[in-house]
Amino acid sequence: MKVLLINGSPRQKGNTATALAEVAAQPQKNGIESEIVWIGNKPVRGCIACNQCKAKADGRCAFDDDVCNRISAKFAACDALVVGSPVYYGQPNGALLAIIQRAFYSNGGAIAGKPAAAIAVCRRGGATASFETLNLPFQMMNMPVVTSQYWNIVYGREPGQAALDAEGMQTLRALANNMAFLLKATGGIPAPGRGDEPWAPMHFIR
Repeated sequence: MKVLLINGSPRQKGNTATALAEVAAQPQKNGIESEIVWIGNKPVRGCIACNQCKAKADGRCAFDDDVCNRISAKFAACDALVVGSPVYYGQPNGALLAIIQRAFYSNGGAIAGKPAAAIAVCRRGGATASFETLNLPFQMMNMPVVTSQYWNIVYGREPGQAALDAEGMQTLRALANNMAFLLKATGGIPAPGRGDEPWAPMHFIR
């Protein structure tokens, strides 16, 4: 089994990387593979609701000039997902949100039902709002949200300082152990969601 971890920071070796490395090390102790992918620091497009990904039904976003499709192509081979982001103005990195929105919309079938967790890394404030925002897409994709002993929040300003947050690091190790436990207990089988029941979309305009 394999856990895919997404580093949603433009800084490849910043505190978000430190946090994700702590998580990645634990599944390996339980015989579970882990892979960290970085979104990079190049421009990322936002979704323009063109629906071309649905028309083609190939799991790829119509925009193929950034990292989105390269990341979503890894969904099928993973059994769980961890997304980490720095906190900007009380929110996750905008580039990361754009990637998640486009990847989940274009290739959601490859990640739906698989366990997931989010990590917010900040200097001082805004972590809980970012943490909640990152978790919202998981709940729309029937993905069991893996918990820990506290919210998955780590503090640090300069690169590497997150490692000094002893409680934060412990929280991440507990998260990783819980994820490994869940994967082993389920055999990596995704949650069924609505099963064979057809989607019943509606709105409230009468």
